[in-house]
Amino acid sequence: MSSPTFAQKLGAEVVGTAILVFIGAGSVPLTLFITGQNPFGSAELSTISFAFAFAIFAAIYSVGHISGCHINPAVTIALLATRKIDAMTAGGYIVAQLVGAFLGASLTLIILTNNDPVALGLGAVDVNANAGIPIGFAAEVIGTAILVFTVFGSAVSGKAPGGFAGIAIGFIVYGIIILVGPITGAALNPARQIGPELLEAAIGSTTNLGALVPVYIAGPIVGGLIGAFVYEFLGKEVPAAATSTVGETAGAEA
Repeated sequence: MSSPTFAQKLGAEVVGTAILVFIGAGSVPLTLFITGQNPFGSAELSTISFAFAFAIFAAIYSVGHISGCHINPAVTIALLATRKIDAMTAGGYIVAQLVGAFLGASLTLIILTNNDPVALGLGAVDVNANAGIPIGFAAEVIGTAILVFTVFGSAVSGKAPGGFAGIAIGFIVYGIIILVGPITGAALNPARQIGPELLEAAIGSTTNLGALVPVYIAGPIVGGLIGAFVYEFLGKEVPAAATSTVGETAGAEA
């Protein structure tokens, strides 16, 4: 049975990330459009969270068998750091994800044409004014650490029940957005923020470029590394002889 080519894998990352940004991030301005730009409440936050969850379901089950469906530089960097992919693959995937994010934001711009996309934005998020950069960074670290820990446990390790990774990852993103969303918008993904943010800047929309690097790039990368290495430690195979010795010692001490 033949394997996908590298070009096919890169294409899958472009399409998967575009789906995530168009449906997930795109749900932010479209929710504003529907609600008349009223302040967000729990219903609006839940709607956006579900949009991200369903986008992840679609991406994982449609292109996961082709590229692994990283669709997030934080995931790709975590896999590189834990030596599960090589540097060339990681670099290609990150470029593909950025291209896909820009494409997804462009699709949002297309459907918002004549409905004031400059005012509504294209899905880039901001740090809560009362939180500030340090708390925003911490929120993105925590949220992405949980996300990548879940990705490693449900999809990367190969030990979880088959076929459920998309559901586990989609719903953990839903949960994280409910908690982290009010602080930073819960980007959890540098590409998901960079694509919409750059296109918003290009069309003259208000941007949050000052927080882009410290919160929305550094935060997810650091969080992803933490989540990956915590899982690598907890999920590490321990030789049977070692576990038997530990049990015998504990029994003897008792």
